[in-house]
Amino acid sequence: MSARKFFGRILPATETARVPTRSSRRRFLQHTLGAAGAATLALPSHAADNAAQGDPSILKPQPHRIGLGQPVATFGYGQPSQWEKNLQRRQSPGLTRVTQSSVAFTPLQGSFGILTPNGLHFERHHQGWWDIDPSQHRLMVMGLVKQARVYTMDDLMRLPSVSRIHFIECGANTGMEWGNVAVPSVQYTHGMLSCCEFTGVRLSTLLDLSGFHKKTARFVLAEGGDGSGLSRSISIEQALDDVIVAWAMNGEMLRPENGYPLRLVVPGAQGVSWVKWLRRLEVGDQRWDQREEVLHYVDLMPDGMHRQYTQIQEAKSVITSPSGGQTLLDHGFYNVTGLAWSGRGRVKRVDVSVDGGRNWRTARLETPILSKALTRFNIDWQWNGQPAILQSRVIDETGYVQPTIGQLRAVRGTRSIYHNNMIQSWKVAENGEVSNVQVG
Repeated sequence: MSARKFFGRILPATETARVPTRSSRRRFLQHTLGAAGAATLALPSHAADNAAQGDPSILKPQPHRIGLGQPVATFGYGQPSQWEKNLQRRQSPGLTRVTQSSVAFTPLQGSFGILTPNGLHFERHHQGWWDIDPSQHRLMVMGLVKQARVYTMDDLMRLPSVSRIHFIECGANTGMEWGNVAVPSVQYTHGMLSCCEFTGVRLSTLLDLSGFHKKTARFVLAEGGDGSGLSRSISIEQALDDVIVAWAMNGEMLRPENGYPLRLVVPGAQGVSWVKWLRRLEVGDQRWDQREEVLHYVDLMPDGMHRQYTQIQEAKSVITSPSGGQTLLDHGFYNVTGLAWSGRGRVKRVDVSVDGGRNWRTARLETPILSKALTRFNIDWQWNGQPAILQSRVIDETGYVQPTIGQLRAVRGTRSIYHNNMIQSWKVAENGEVSNVQVG
């Protein structure tokens, strides 16, 4: 990369800034730039490095260089740095009447790679979460089977296991944006999304052990153990394909808010199908038409009809940086980065536009590129200080192209809640502030 290329800096959104939450945005800007901030903004990278030679952080010995650090196992379970404590899940106020049935959004703007740390995995509950004693938890497999079975956690964990990386996205992700711009940052527009490595036993293994009736079985009902009695129908084809009955996430047992000690993993399907605190699986010859299948998690179409059973999350992408709530401090080079995914398989290509969709360039896809998992993309951008509109558009391996909001509304109208996979637009103003806008 040319030494003449300027490297721009981004002022983080307030939700992820590495400063105490009580600090104001203006105070943080002053703290970041210092007394000579305005002068250093225009310096190219090599000149900024030379100027740093007078920095007391270099010239003066720092405590961590002249003293003993913390002993090993200071924390039995490792914790994030105190300087990163502002990076956390956040609830959107007023989203639901009670917090037990609300959402905590993942801070995508502060993420790297494709995996979501367990402590930042988004939450969506219907009647609050529980920390269930695993020794008392049971899973029953019943219905159209030769022999109904009841498993303890020990029974399940002795069976052959698999580990797979998959994304999970709530069907209502980006749902607040159907009518117009509603929230400021990517944490709230797209934060009902996470990606983890899940470990468990394949559902097909449990069905085979019970001797399910192959000629008559059409669906499997999954029932959760929380107070809402949430249950969903899964097609037998999907159940036999890649569904997992999981007890672990990212190398450790599930967190209580993510279904400990047992949950269903249904790759590519909306999050409500990933039933938490899983307690029962029933094989049947038809759908059960449960509450969360026919009254909720349905799509209101322009003609007033409801579209039901829309499980699959269609191809979608979003730029996470620069994104809403951030500020570009300099003119010059930026790495535009984001995430892409598809419930139908692998991401094939991601295009990025900086002029609201008039022109597109193909981004770099970072490995691994996995089926029904998040894929990280990056692209170089030289900002000249003029207004810009950043967009990303994914194409999956089936050839499906992510639609604009106009294309989506032409088919779905504006009164939906679920399955909004529109192209997201971020407006960069001349002063560098990035905001949420809708284009096309």
